[in-house]
Amino acid sequence: MEAVVEGLWSLAEEAELCRDYGAAVKCLESLLQCGASLLPLVEIRTRLRLAHLLLSRSHNLNHAKAHLERALLLLSSGRSAALHLKLSAHSLLARCYHLVGAIPPQKHIILRALDLLSSSAAGGSLPPAATLLWSANFHSHLASTLVIDGDYPGALSALSSGFTAAAELRSTELQLFFAASALHVHLLHWEDPPSVEATVRRCLELWESIPFDQRQHYIGLFFYNELLQTFYLLRICDYKGAAQHVEKLDAAMKSEQQKVQHVKELIAELNSVNRSLFHSNLQRRDRLSLYEKQGQLQEQLRMATGVDSTNKLLDLDDKLLLAPPPMDGEWLPRGAVSALVDLMVVMLGRPKGVFKECGRRIQSGLQLIYEELAKLGVVDGRREVDLQHSAIWMAGLYLMLLMQFLENKVAVELTRSEFVEAQEALVQMKDWFVRFPTILQGCESTIEMLRGQYAHSVGCFHEAAFHFIEATKLTESKSVQSMCHVYAAVSYICIGDAESSSKALDLVGPVFRIMDSFVGVREKTCIIFVYGLLLMRQHNLQEARIRLASGLKIAHQQLGNIQLVSQYLTILGTLALQLHDTGQAREILKSSLTLAKTLYDIPTQIWVLSVLTALYREIGERGNEMENSEYERKKEDDLQKRLSEAHSRIHHLELIEKVMVKVQPLHEVAIRRAIAGPSAKVDLDIPESVGLPFPQPSASASRLGEFDLVRRGKMKM
Repeated sequence: MEAVVEGLWSLAEEAELCRDYGAAVKCLESLLQCGASLLPLVEIRTRLRLAHLLLSRSHNLNHAKAHLERALLLLSSGRSAALHLKLSAHSLLARCYHLVGAIPPQKHIILRALDLLSSSAAGGSLPPAATLLWSANFHSHLASTLVIDGDYPGALSALSSGFTAAAELRSTELQLFFAASALHVHLLHWEDPPSVEATVRRCLELWESIPFDQRQHYIGLFFYNELLQTFYLLRICDYKGAAQHVEKLDAAMKSEQQKVQHVKELIAELNSVNRSLFHSNLQRRDRLSLYEKQGQLQEQLRMATGVDSTNKLLDLDDKLLLAPPPMDGEWLPRGAVSALVDLMVVMLGRPKGVFKECGRRIQSGLQLIYEELAKLGVVDGRREVDLQHSAIWMAGLYLMLLMQFLENKVAVELTRSEFVEAQEALVQMKDWFVRFPTILQGCESTIEMLRGQYAHSVGCFHEAAFHFIEATKLTESKSVQSMCHVYAAVSYICIGDAESSSKALDLVGPVFRIMDSFVGVREKTCIIFVYGLLLMRQHNLQEARIRLASGLKIAHQQLGNIQLVSQYLTILGTLALQLHDTGQAREILKSSLTLAKTLYDIPTQIWVLSVLTALYREIGERGNEMENSEYERKKEDDLQKRLSEAHSRIHHLELIEKVMVKVQPLHEVAIRRAIAGPSAKVDLDIPESVGLPFPQPSASASRLGEFDLVRRGKMKM
């Protein structure tokens, strides 16, 4: 029997090395069919190995859970010598419960494991280093469950315990893992800015303390830390700092993709050599040659990856690991991280008007996401209730990334006055939401806000205000609510009558009083912009000029959003003209027009041109007035052609109508099934983490993306 066991274990290992996971599973399952003739320890090891394979390489979570629960039952009466197997079973079962969204059982199994570890440490059953590593592992698991429960202080406490264990192990990379995880929690629940800043500094210091020649071996940790640093800098509106991190991320991702391709080629060649060595009729000379080739390939792989074990190479092409075993230290799948880097490039390039590169990144990101969704069974016609339970989490991750790419596409196309393209992207967002309403429930506010942006862009100001106000009802985020109030106020100002102006003032007044309470300056610059418009309507020109100048300074120095800067300049140029400062008005308006041309922003160009025409008329420059007026007319014709095309499309009325998006109510069981897993707990601010899932969308609608204060049509003064 011992020979049978060793033989089937070896066959399973060979099959796994050749990536024939089905054959590996069959080998292990056939061994379990031996029944009573198996020794308990053999059955336990086989079930643990099989469960790990099912968790890592399939969506068959129920079978994995059954094997783990059976292994734990067998281990319950085992000797202390099997302690590491008990801990492995607890860890794998906690991961399994996490993937199926069974949070109470997950927390129970983790706490039981920590009790087991505590008692074993007192008895000296495990070496100190192993005890610390297992402690770090289970505290990481515990932090994950506590975040899902909304217990952020508890999660930070668990991560602090893990950090202490990592420090005792003198493992800098493991300390960084826990420090970065703590930063992740802080970003999810921004409550104590000094603590957030301290955690950011700690992460930077720990990464710098890793020797330069060893950093290539912690590429997963690099991406996790760098992306979190980027999210932090975007949150505080330090776009220059964020851009530096994104440049590093982009270069590292390109290098990593090349390395992975090279490693894949080496592994494929090694697998071919291994298969050839199985042939029993090989000549001795040929066999020796193959062994030599095998050694060369293994050495090349070690040099390329820093990994000694051939088994570990299996994870290199699709996992960016953060921490050593027994921790399941992956954050996001490699494809999702690649898409996320593209998204960061778009997020920073869009406000600067780098639309060609943004378009390329949006297209590549969408293509990657569609491919990954297809692998999960998310194809045309598939809906939320059709998903396998085990695919819900991963599908939710990619669907959220998909919505962020589409959101940025809408913003880019609206800025470029490509209204039909924006319309199509927004319809896609709406359709995805209708098909996956529970997973994407956190996007409903975003969709309503974008419907408002579209309606405003095509001159439907009443409808725009409606959608902005509805968006505020779908989120608990004070930031998003404030921005929606600002956008609605702009739409009311564009309507132009006294009642609408009063409504705009009612919306802006409350947010103006709290604008300094927000993290960063994004909200403040937009609030000042609209407040300045209202002051102008009240003929308080000097006060408006002072306010708008302060807002322009912030927008230029900290946001780097050239569309907003262009709109600030246009307003200030208009003010200068009304105050008869024609020299300054001319310079300001020319700068504004240059920026608007850079963005292909036709409505703002028309706005600037109309003010310049009035300027030339006032100062008596008849030639410039005529030339400018003719250019303005051409731009007006171009805009009207684009608007007419958008209005003629079948989806136009559907998008602007004063009706919320309707979704098909799910069966109660289907709802529970969908929201039980972490995929429903996705925040629009930071894409989901495997280790630290997100709170419910209703409590977390803060947004990674910033909306431009898009002014469409002529300003009515």
